[in-house]
Amino acid sequence: MRITYKKLWKMLIDREMKKKELAKLAGISTTSIAKLGRNENVNTDILLKICKALKCDISEIMEIERIEE
Repeated sequence: MRITYKKLWKMLIDREMKKKELAKLAGISTTSIAKLGRNENVNTDILLKICKALKCDISEIMEIERIEE
């Protein structure tokens, strides 16, 4: 299994928001945004800042994908 942030990117598209705008609004670095773009691990504080900025729940920005082996 792995974590994916596809829901976050879809939300940004729906809200017509750029990744840079999200970084500024949430007070996070562009490095963190890049990690999210590669589905890498990020600190939960980062995810909470994003949720607060977007006024959403964590389940609305991420999900767990099953990887078939």
